[in-house]
Formats: sequence, structure tokens, C-alpha cells
Amino acid sequence: MRATVIHAPHDIRVEEVADPAIQQPTDVVLRVLRACICGSDLWPYRGESTIGTGQRIGHEFLGVIEEAGSEVAGFARGDLVVAPFVWSDGICDFCHEGLPTSCPQGGFWGQAGSDGGQGEAVRVPFADGTLVKLPADAASDDRLLTALLALSDVLGTGHHAAVGAGVRPGSTVAVVGDGAVGLCGVLAARRLGAERIIALGRHQVRTDIARTFGATDVVAARGEEAVEAVRELTRGQGAHAVIEAVGTEQSMVTALRIARDGGAIGYVGAPHGSGSGVDLRHMFNRNIALRGGIAPVRTYLSELLPDVLDGTIDPSPVFDLTVGLDDVPQGYKAMDERTALKVLIKP
Repeated sequence: MRATVIHAPHDIRVEEVADPAIQQPTDVVLRVLRACICGSDLWPYRGESTIGTGQRIGHEFLGVIEEAGSEVAGFARGDLVVAPFVWSDGICDFCHEGLPTSCPQGGFWGQAGSDGGQGEAVRVPFADGTLVKLPADAASDDRLLTALLALSDVLGTGHHAAVGAGVRPGSTVAVVGDGAVGLCGVLAARRLGAERIIALGRHQVRTDIARTFGATDVVAARGEEAVEAVRELTRGQGAHAVIEAVGTEQSMVTALRIARDGGAIGYVGAPHGSGSGVDLRHMFNRNIALRGGIAPVRTYLSELLPDVLDGTIDPSPVFDLTVGLDDVPQGYKAMDERTALKVLIKP
């Protein structure tokens, strides 16, 4: 079968790899119907993080089960399912506590020894603890299938940031970052009842999506200029809740400075580049809380799935470029050059 493989920075190839097969009785083999490129996939692509030569890549996908191991109880051949970006056994203490990302037997798609999601098929360990079944008729609805793909990562991650930031009805929310996760943070904040949502971003195509998702204001600036603009919009007080969806020192500093005294920051931008930028004295003096991390999207799926199915929320606009599997390298290039927001892959 064909799959996306990374060999070096800016060297993504689509190659023939071994077909996935059942290795453990709790496995399934899934035929991929939709996958995508994540902003975090760009880090190894740019050489900002280390990844093994010839390693599979990609962690967001959904598809149809082709084969199930003998101990798989919840799924059968032909089921349409979505895969969170982390697999988990579903039975450990962390899984029971809603934190499958800390499952001792869990892992990330594309890590050494595992299949990546940007391919024709994937072996899924611990299928019962990992996958979530989707309505079979969704497979014939292209827009809905695309929206459901966002449940594998970006929608749940945006929701995790909003929950961590304490978004509540009537609150003012600021979102740092205009990538797919930041935009889904806007969507999540609106869903949780925020009265005012300030989107920070300098790319009009993206901030236009933010407005359709529920942003009431846009700040097209960064650094000190952005801080002053948010302060002006909030009578000098800042936002009750801040979503940090970038992961750089500058974005975290901005988040801290635009948070209201007594407010909270929900951070889901995986740290990369220079230091964290967290000033503990600043947080202490102003009673600012900091919560977030790797989003346990499997935990949120039962809450978010019904709203995607009935159209209450529609994250599909974050996918603005569609490619076939053979054109995935061009998809990476487009996202790297910021000519695409998020690339949808149809194997």
C-alpha cells in the first residue's frame, strides 16, 4: 500500500510500505477515507523537531474497518470510525479519569514502530479503547465526513483549550493563533456561551473564518500592539479566558498579558522554538491560572460528536485545500508557505 513517509526536512515522499495486519487480538485494520496535515506535522518538515528517517507521518484520520482482531468487541468489518490522534487501552486509571493521552499503553500515530495516518490503511491498537463509531450514512456526505475528521484532533484540541481557560456563558475570550486549532477554539468558545470572542490573527482569510465561527472582534497584530488592542477592547481589563494555540514564547507572553486578573489561559499550542515565556510572578500577582496540554480528544468525542452530526457546529471550513495521496508533498509545501490553512487528504 502507499503511505506518506518523511526522510528529512522538506523531504516528504509517498512510498510503497507494508500492508498493515492484525498483530494483537485487540487490533483492527482500518482503510483510510479521510486524513489531513496538522500544523504540528510541519515541525519535522521544517526540521524543528527530530523524526526518524523513513518514518510514517500523520495522526488525523477516519475510515472503515476492514478487519478486526478476535478480542475486539465494539467494532466489526464495515464500521465507519474516527481515530483520535492518540491510541489508548480504555481500561487504565488515566483512561477512566478522562486522560487517555497519559495511557501507559497508549501512543501517537506516526511514532517509531507505528503506522501514520497519511496512508491508505492503518493498524489501530486497542481499537475498543481508541476508536469511536460514526453513522454509516456519513460516508456518503462529503461535507459531514470532512467535519467529522476535525474530531480526530483540532476540534477537540480547541475545545480542550476553551475548557482549560474556563470559558463560560457571558465571558470574554481572546484567542491567540489563527491556525486550525485557534479557529476551532473560537468555535468552542461560542459553543460554550462566550459573549465576546476576540480573535488575534493577521491573515484575513483566516480571520474571516473566525468571524463565521463566532468571533466578535479581530485584532490583526502581534506583540505589544496586540496587547494594547485587546486591552482597549476590554476597558483595560483583559479577557476572562485566553486560548493559546501557537506554542511559541511570544504567543504565551501575549496570552499572559491579555488575560484579565483572575482569569485563565488554556494552552494547547505544543511548545516549540524558544523558552516557555511563563512569568510566575506575573501569574501570581494577578491570580492568572494556566491549564492545558495535550488534548484528550477521545474523552471529548461523546460530547462533541452529536453537535457535529446535527450541524450545531461545523469545523469543515478549516480545510481549505484538498489533495490526493500522491500530492501530499505539495500539501506540506502549501501549509509551510501559508498558502493553505489545513490540507485535507483523500487517499
